[in-house]
Amino acid sequence: MEYGVSSPSKKLRRQILFYLFLAVVLLLVLFPLIWMLLASFKTNAEILNVKRMFRFTPTLKNYFSVFVKYNFKRPLVNSFIISFVSTIIALIMGLPASYSIARERMHIFSGIILMIRIVPAISFLVPWYTLFSKLNLAGTFTSLILCHLIVSLPLIIWIMIPYFETLPLELEHSAWIDGCSKAGSFLRIMLPLSSPGILTCGILAFIFSWNNFMFALVLSSSRTLTLPLAIYQFISYSNVDWGGIMAASVVITMPIIIISFFLQRYIIAGLTAGAVKG
Repeated sequence: MEYGVSSPSKKLRRQILFYLFLAVVLLLVLFPLIWMLLASFKTNAEILNVKRMFRFTPTLKNYFSVFVKYNFKRPLVNSFIISFVSTIIALIMGLPASYSIARERMHIFSGIILMIRIVPAISFLVPWYTLFSKLNLAGTFTSLILCHLIVSLPLIIWIMIPYFETLPLELEHSAWIDGCSKAGSFLRIMLPLSSPGILTCGILAFIFSWNNFMFALVLSSSRTLTLPLAIYQFISYSNVDWGGIMAASVVITMPIIIISFFLQRYIIAGLTAGAVKG
């Protein structure tokens, strides 16, 4: 009888501890985002006043400055173009490469790709800048898109290799027997079955390009200015527009948060699908 009484009690205590731990983690993760969102509706004086963290008069002045005074519309379009095009190109190149590596068991190539992914991206900046300057491509969309491929392409290949390895060969054999070519079976069978993984690596590659600051700092121009670099406009020699920075940060962050929120189950499915074989 004592065991029967203590067992539910232990289970209840474990659940309480779990939810307490979960609450602490959520607080640590969400507090910066909540603070950023609240600060975007404050004046600079209210942002720097800790006592006015939750007691303040909301204002849209910061968002007005972002889109009118600092003209964030152009960097917003630039970031979308660069992120979208680089992600599409990386998918077009990465999916056949990862499929070939997975089917032919070319583990040496997968190791090389992993090493490329580990190398800090900043180490490519000087060679890229020298090359693009000689080709008169510095400050263009082409240079930024190619730079983003250095990171997004290995990322896509490394995620999709174990995903393709989980797909049974019998499906392809059946397609070949029915007269389908290898390219046809890849396009008509393998890619549709791999849609969760494709969506996952596509979102991750898009997020990287959207948030990238380092490549834009060196290779962008006034015509190709991106959102992370545009935040620099709020920092001057003698003043920092904290309200404008917070509003601009919300503008940069919210599209990614919205996309991730609605597609989170596909992201989780894509990341875990390659973990178990058979």
